[in-house]
Amino acid sequence: MRFSFQKLMSVGLLLGIIGCTTKQVEEKPAQDEPVSIILMIGDGMGVPQVSSAYYFGEGEPNFSRFKQIGFHKTSDKSHRITDSAAGATAFSIGQKTYKRAIGVSVDTIPQETILEHLQKQVYQTGLISLTTITHATPASFYAHVKDRDLHEDIAKQLTTAKVDFIAGGGRNYFRNRTDGKNLFEEFETQGYHLDTLQLSEPVLGQRNAYILADEGIPSKIEGRGEFLSEATSKVLHYFEGNDKPFFMMVEGSYIDWGGHAENAEMMISEVLDFDKTLGVVLDFIEEHPNTLLVVTADHETGGVSIGKYYDIDESTGQQTEVPDKVTVYFNDSQHSGELIPVFAQGKGAENFQGIYENNEIYHKIRSVLHSKTVENE
Repeated sequence: MRFSFQKLMSVGLLLGIIGCTTKQVEEKPAQDEPVSIILMIGDGMGVPQVSSAYYFGEGEPNFSRFKQIGFHKTSDKSHRITDSAAGATAFSIGQKTYKRAIGVSVDTIPQETILEHLQKQVYQTGLISLTTITHATPASFYAHVKDRDLHEDIAKQLTTAKVDFIAGGGRNYFRNRTDGKNLFEEFETQGYHLDTLQLSEPVLGQRNAYILADEGIPSKIEGRGEFLSEATSKVLHYFEGNDKPFFMMVEGSYIDWGGHAENAEMMISEVLDFDKTLGVVLDFIEEHPNTLLVVTADHETGGVSIGKYYDIDESTGQQTEVPDKVTVYFNDSQHSGELIPVFAQGKGAENFQGIYENNEIYHKIRSVLHSKTVENE
């Protein structure tokens, strides 16, 4: 069979067009959907505190659902043993700073936080804490002050930080101030749905602020109830309803307080409550795989260990080990220098394996946010 010259040219031209089209498809990178970020901080939670969930809880802890686990080193620029301010600031700005610093570098210069960076990328943002919302850990994500105790200055900065969902305590720093101002009026001026009494349903399309105690929300043993898991569930539904990527930080604050008080019941109950909240978030990620969850702590508190349990004869003082029971021991009432576990799940979780400095968590999150994939044939 013969082909005319014109037919051969037509076939060649057609193949050339197809080849060019294929090349363009191969070279065009596929843009990933923006990754949502959930950072959960169990303040004061080291390996022993996590271990307590296995000895004192009912059923398998949600910690067991993680496969990607690492450790971070907590020391800051001024002290080998850090505090919550410098620890959380390392997560929020990607730099180690001095003890008591909030959102500033070692020379007290304000640095852009991960929350502020993502707001520029049109992310929704949220902060949940059991302490005052002006406390060191949540404050490190929106405020910039030289010392963590400047609560009134921190509260003022929150009113202009444009955080979409706020839940915690601290009414005194907004309305019982030394300058006589009522900062709740500023929230309302900016269109917030504000509730100072209960965790009401958030309003879609508006920012929501829940400042529900004069100081901190009560601890679990003081009758807090399910505030942490309920607030976390509400914010996730709120973000989902607004259909935008989001960044949120959830703090289990009183694990730390249990360590400071050397109160085993308090510490254990707070770890179990944190673990329950983990379940809420992990279930969400199963349905929303384009989400990264990072779970860690700023430091360990109490020098805790889980050890043998003894029955003590009151008349003789003799100790008898009970083989099937354990108890919690405290080394002291302060922070320790232990390596801190990092659990990760979801998009980019594999980046959090290994042992690294605490400020690397910020950079690992940024690397997941800015990663791109090329579509394969």
